[in-house]
Amino acid sequence: MLSDKKNLDEMDESEREFTTTYGSRYFTKSVPKYEMPKTGMPARAAYQIIHDELNLDGNPALNLASFVTTWMEPEADLLIMESIGKNYVDNDEYPQTEVIQDRVVNMLARLFNAPSDCKSVGSATIGSSESIMLGLLAHKWTWKKRREAEGKSVDKPNIVMGADVHTVWEKFARYFDVELKLIPLLEDIYTITAEDVIAEIDENTIAVGAVVGTTFTGQMDPIEEINAALLEIKKTKGWDIPIHVDGASGGFVLPFLIPDLQWDFRLEQVRSINVSGHKYGLVYPGIGWLIFKDKSDLPEELIFNINYLGGLMPNYSLNFSKGSSTIIAQYYNFIRLGIEGYTDIMKNMQENARYLASKLEATGKFKIINKRVIFPLVTVELQNCEFNAFHLSEKLRQKGWIVPAYTLPPNANEIAVLRMVVKESFSKDMVEMLFDDIMKSIEKLNQSSEERKEIIDKKENPTLLY
Repeated sequence: MLSDKKNLDEMDESEREFTTTYGSRYFTKSVPKYEMPKTGMPARAAYQIIHDELNLDGNPALNLASFVTTWMEPEADLLIMESIGKNYVDNDEYPQTEVIQDRVVNMLARLFNAPSDCKSVGSATIGSSESIMLGLLAHKWTWKKRREAEGKSVDKPNIVMGADVHTVWEKFARYFDVELKLIPLLEDIYTITAEDVIAEIDENTIAVGAVVGTTFTGQMDPIEEINAALLEIKKTKGWDIPIHVDGASGGFVLPFLIPDLQWDFRLEQVRSINVSGHKYGLVYPGIGWLIFKDKSDLPEELIFNINYLGGLMPNYSLNFSKGSSTIIAQYYNFIRLGIEGYTDIMKNMQENARYLASKLEATGKFKIINKRVIFPLVTVELQNCEFNAFHLSEKLRQKGWIVPAYTLPPNANEIAVLRMVVKESFSKDMVEMLFDDIMKSIEKLNQSSEERKEIIDKKENPTLLY
């Protein structure tokens, strides 16, 4: 997020400064908000100011907008705090952390079914956004090198994807000067098709983007069909176009719930996959992972061999310094839970999501967009209501629930939906509480102002003391 410099002369004192709190227990003078104070304060006072202000944030347990993990086991918390001060890039100083990242990359390459004869490579990233940027950048360079070897122009690269992608895909196209071929969505069809892809690709296409677990509706693109279509194109036209799979939301779900589904490195044209450890990888933010099917998918020119931290370190990243704690936390989850543990958690979240979907659909007020509910979220469109999704979202926020309302991408942008992400900490009892509050909110929204006033007037006030 971008932040602007404030003009302090145009602000009231209450906007510029924290007023004194708790009497004179901690401090007697106000504290500036937008410039460093001249003197410090007791640690407890600084803590109390920030702690009290953060009470205005939403409750993570009631936040159904975010895919991000908000709870880990106490043992994971301990490991995180023990490694919170370790900078991952200092491999020479913290060599075992690098060893642990190597183990996680190996586990992920095998989880995504990399063929045994492939020399897969990968790295931890800050999140899937960095992973996607790095994956697509590698494909751009591979395309460029191939075109140069053929004596062809390299000035018009393009990338093909559906409008169901995360914003970072569009960022990549703009930041790295690649033409964006964005396939629009259609009403009731909120993913792309293989036919859509074939209609857009050409010899300048550096990659096709496909998503498992779309941000907007929790669905997935037909990757197996797209792969088959690209293989036919490679055979007939000689265009070797890779697929980068955005598994930010679904990459930690499909291997455990539908292990036989082919969306990963079992498909020939799938050459890179990103996944968010801080989503269904069950780790706090921010940790992502980028896995290439083979070393040949990552051009050597993009790897920087750095030695000024004490040892030789091959680096492929958009940033440099990076915390070690979430890498350690990811490894903790892998060895703590194993395949069976992850499978049990994913099944439980999926069952709770399906239970919520069934209750909402039974009311006749909601149309379920992701009907199969493969991924642990529910996306709904309102029907038979006089109000819209934004009204219901706002009413639920009054009860503490954070349920986002938004319109879908073009050409389905006339459709407004609500999305509820079910996380590990969201129990069946919480499904019941959410559903009850949804129905109470609908009842309130259906009332006229006269009806609301009449209900209030009829109520006795039990808080008055005589």
